[in-house]
Amino acid sequence: MAKTASALHILVKHQDKAEDIIAQLKKGAKFQTLAKKYSTCPSGKKGGDLGEFKKGQMVPAFDKVCFTAELITPHLVKTKHGWHVVKVLYRT
Repeated sequence: MAKTASALHILVKHQDKAEDIIAQLKKGAKFQTLAKKYSTCPSGKKGGDLGEFKKGQMVPAFDKVCFTAELITPHLVKTKHGWHVVKVLYRT
């Protein structure tokens, strides 16, 4: 079982905006470019890069996606902070 993961994310307030971002990604838009443009999280300035983090460090719904979902594919997650478009890069 993975102990750490690395992910990029884009945080927005509304589900429709998050779904629009996923649609743009499917059309070939760069994740980092969209993160800098839309993310309300400070990590947006770094292209949404959260770096490597341990299991249990993030809010539960976000953590679950990071440690169980398919790698590289963008995923939509709702948390108390808003809507996240999450791209899990790797797990160790």
